[in-house]
Amino acid sequence: MKYISATLFFLFFAQAISAQNIMISDEYYPNEPSIIMNPKNPAQLLAASNIDNYYVSLDTGRTWTANKLTSASGVWGDSALMIDTAGAFYFFHLSNPINGNWVDRIVCQKSTDQGMTWPIDTFTGLNGAKVQDKEWPVVNRNNNHIFITWTEFDKYDSNEPTDSSKIMFSKSLDGGATWTPAKRINKVNGDCVDSDNTVEGATPAVGPNGEIYVTWAGPEGVLFDRSLDEGDTWLDDDIFISDFPQGWDYTIPGISRCNGLPITKCDLSGGTHHGTIYVNWTDQRNGENDTDVWLAKSTNGGNTWSAPIRVNDDPAGKHQFLTWMDIDQTTGYLYFVFYDRRHYSDNQTDVYLALSKDGGQTFINRKISETPFTPTPSIFFGDYNNITVHDGIVRPIWTRFEDGQLSVWTDITPSEDIFTGTQDASANIQQLDTYPNPASAKEKTYISFKLHQQALVSISIYTASGKLVYQPLTQKKLAYGKHLISVDLKKLDLNAGAYFYTLDVNGKKVSKQLMVANK
Repeated sequence: MKYISATLFFLFFAQAISAQNIMISDEYYPNEPSIIMNPKNPAQLLAASNIDNYYVSLDTGRTWTANKLTSASGVWGDSALMIDTAGAFYFFHLSNPINGNWVDRIVCQKSTDQGMTWPIDTFTGLNGAKVQDKEWPVVNRNNNHIFITWTEFDKYDSNEPTDSSKIMFSKSLDGGATWTPAKRINKVNGDCVDSDNTVEGATPAVGPNGEIYVTWAGPEGVLFDRSLDEGDTWLDDDIFISDFPQGWDYTIPGISRCNGLPITKCDLSGGTHHGTIYVNWTDQRNGENDTDVWLAKSTNGGNTWSAPIRVNDDPAGKHQFLTWMDIDQTTGYLYFVFYDRRHYSDNQTDVYLALSKDGGQTFINRKISETPFTPTPSIFFGDYNNITVHDGIVRPIWTRFEDGQLSVWTDITPSEDIFTGTQDASANIQQLDTYPNPASAKEKTYISFKLHQQALVSISIYTASGKLVYQPLTQKKLAYGKHLISVDLKKLDLNAGAYFYTLDVNGKKVSKQLMVANK
């Protein structure tokens, strides 16, 4: 933090919904918000924003009470919230101690009365004058042990080659009362500039058997580490997930700074994708005017990872940024919130939700902000948004700028109202398939599907970044029954790699992956 006051996806177009946006607060220039829901009592929500604001809702986010947090170590932003299985809320933040150095520790505060009081006030990571920054916690729901990761700077904003940044880890086995000494877990350090070559954005997740999974960004890209003994030991070498073309610290017009730091989650739902690890981030691999939201996943404990999958479903050339994701652990569904400029040629900005019901293979995108806003680079906007989900209740949180005023918002629209009727074309088609797949670039492949009724059909083939390659069908009327469409890949002269094709049936779209092998 700078301290200042698909390869496979559905291609759907946003439809109008009756969003129910709720302003949480517009006091004290709030930004960089966080939110958490009590899964045992979803009426209870805790939210927070820079620098020392927190908000309590006891009616699932319809109304909020604003408060100020105090701490013996001081409060200096980067709010990160958590709840344990006993219903205790945790508020982690940076420090500003009277006796000590600015942001020299990671502070943990705990409330057992829905945020009314915060009697536990502890810290970890104190290491002289070194800066401790951008923390994120997670709880092991098997035993309520708490794990936290963050970045330590030898000297913040230093260009000296002797100063470095590291990914740190600490844990508490007693509900935040005490913490283990901080330990470094990354293998390759970064610099201290707080930019692309700094290791930063470490977020942890816990697996089904208490495994700890951590990802972060740095000069080597998006990296992953793992502990199978609650943080006592870690991998000998970090595992590479993805490169970070153009770096994680990039420019969005109208935003004072923007980053694509990763978010880590693990499916604990007991469903089809139980144990799958997901990592969500944004980057500009498709150009500085085309920021996209990405997802990678691992089904083997992080040993290997999928290629990046594009979450936003608009054509190439627009900005989507400041993403966050959560998993509904009752269903395994993935939910994403991010800013989106797909409808504008200027800096007007919407807020979108995305949903995946199939483990990150396909995505539905829906606009949830009632109106756009236009940020300005003179106003510090913060480094992230957030979202919390449980049993179909979806509560995103984001920062908005309007008429010179910052504010933080949520939305209480029932998820079924946002996404109903927009998942795919399944009401009209079945048995969609492609063969051979993978297909040789020298041969033909065939797209097969069955219509339930006569319909207007279009088929489009896209690159992984969303650029149109070919349209075998354009608004052609097809009868009820099975259809087989051939695609001559040799004539298209495609490079080997991942593509996707979209079948449009009467305006409803469904997409699948097409892999093209070497020529």
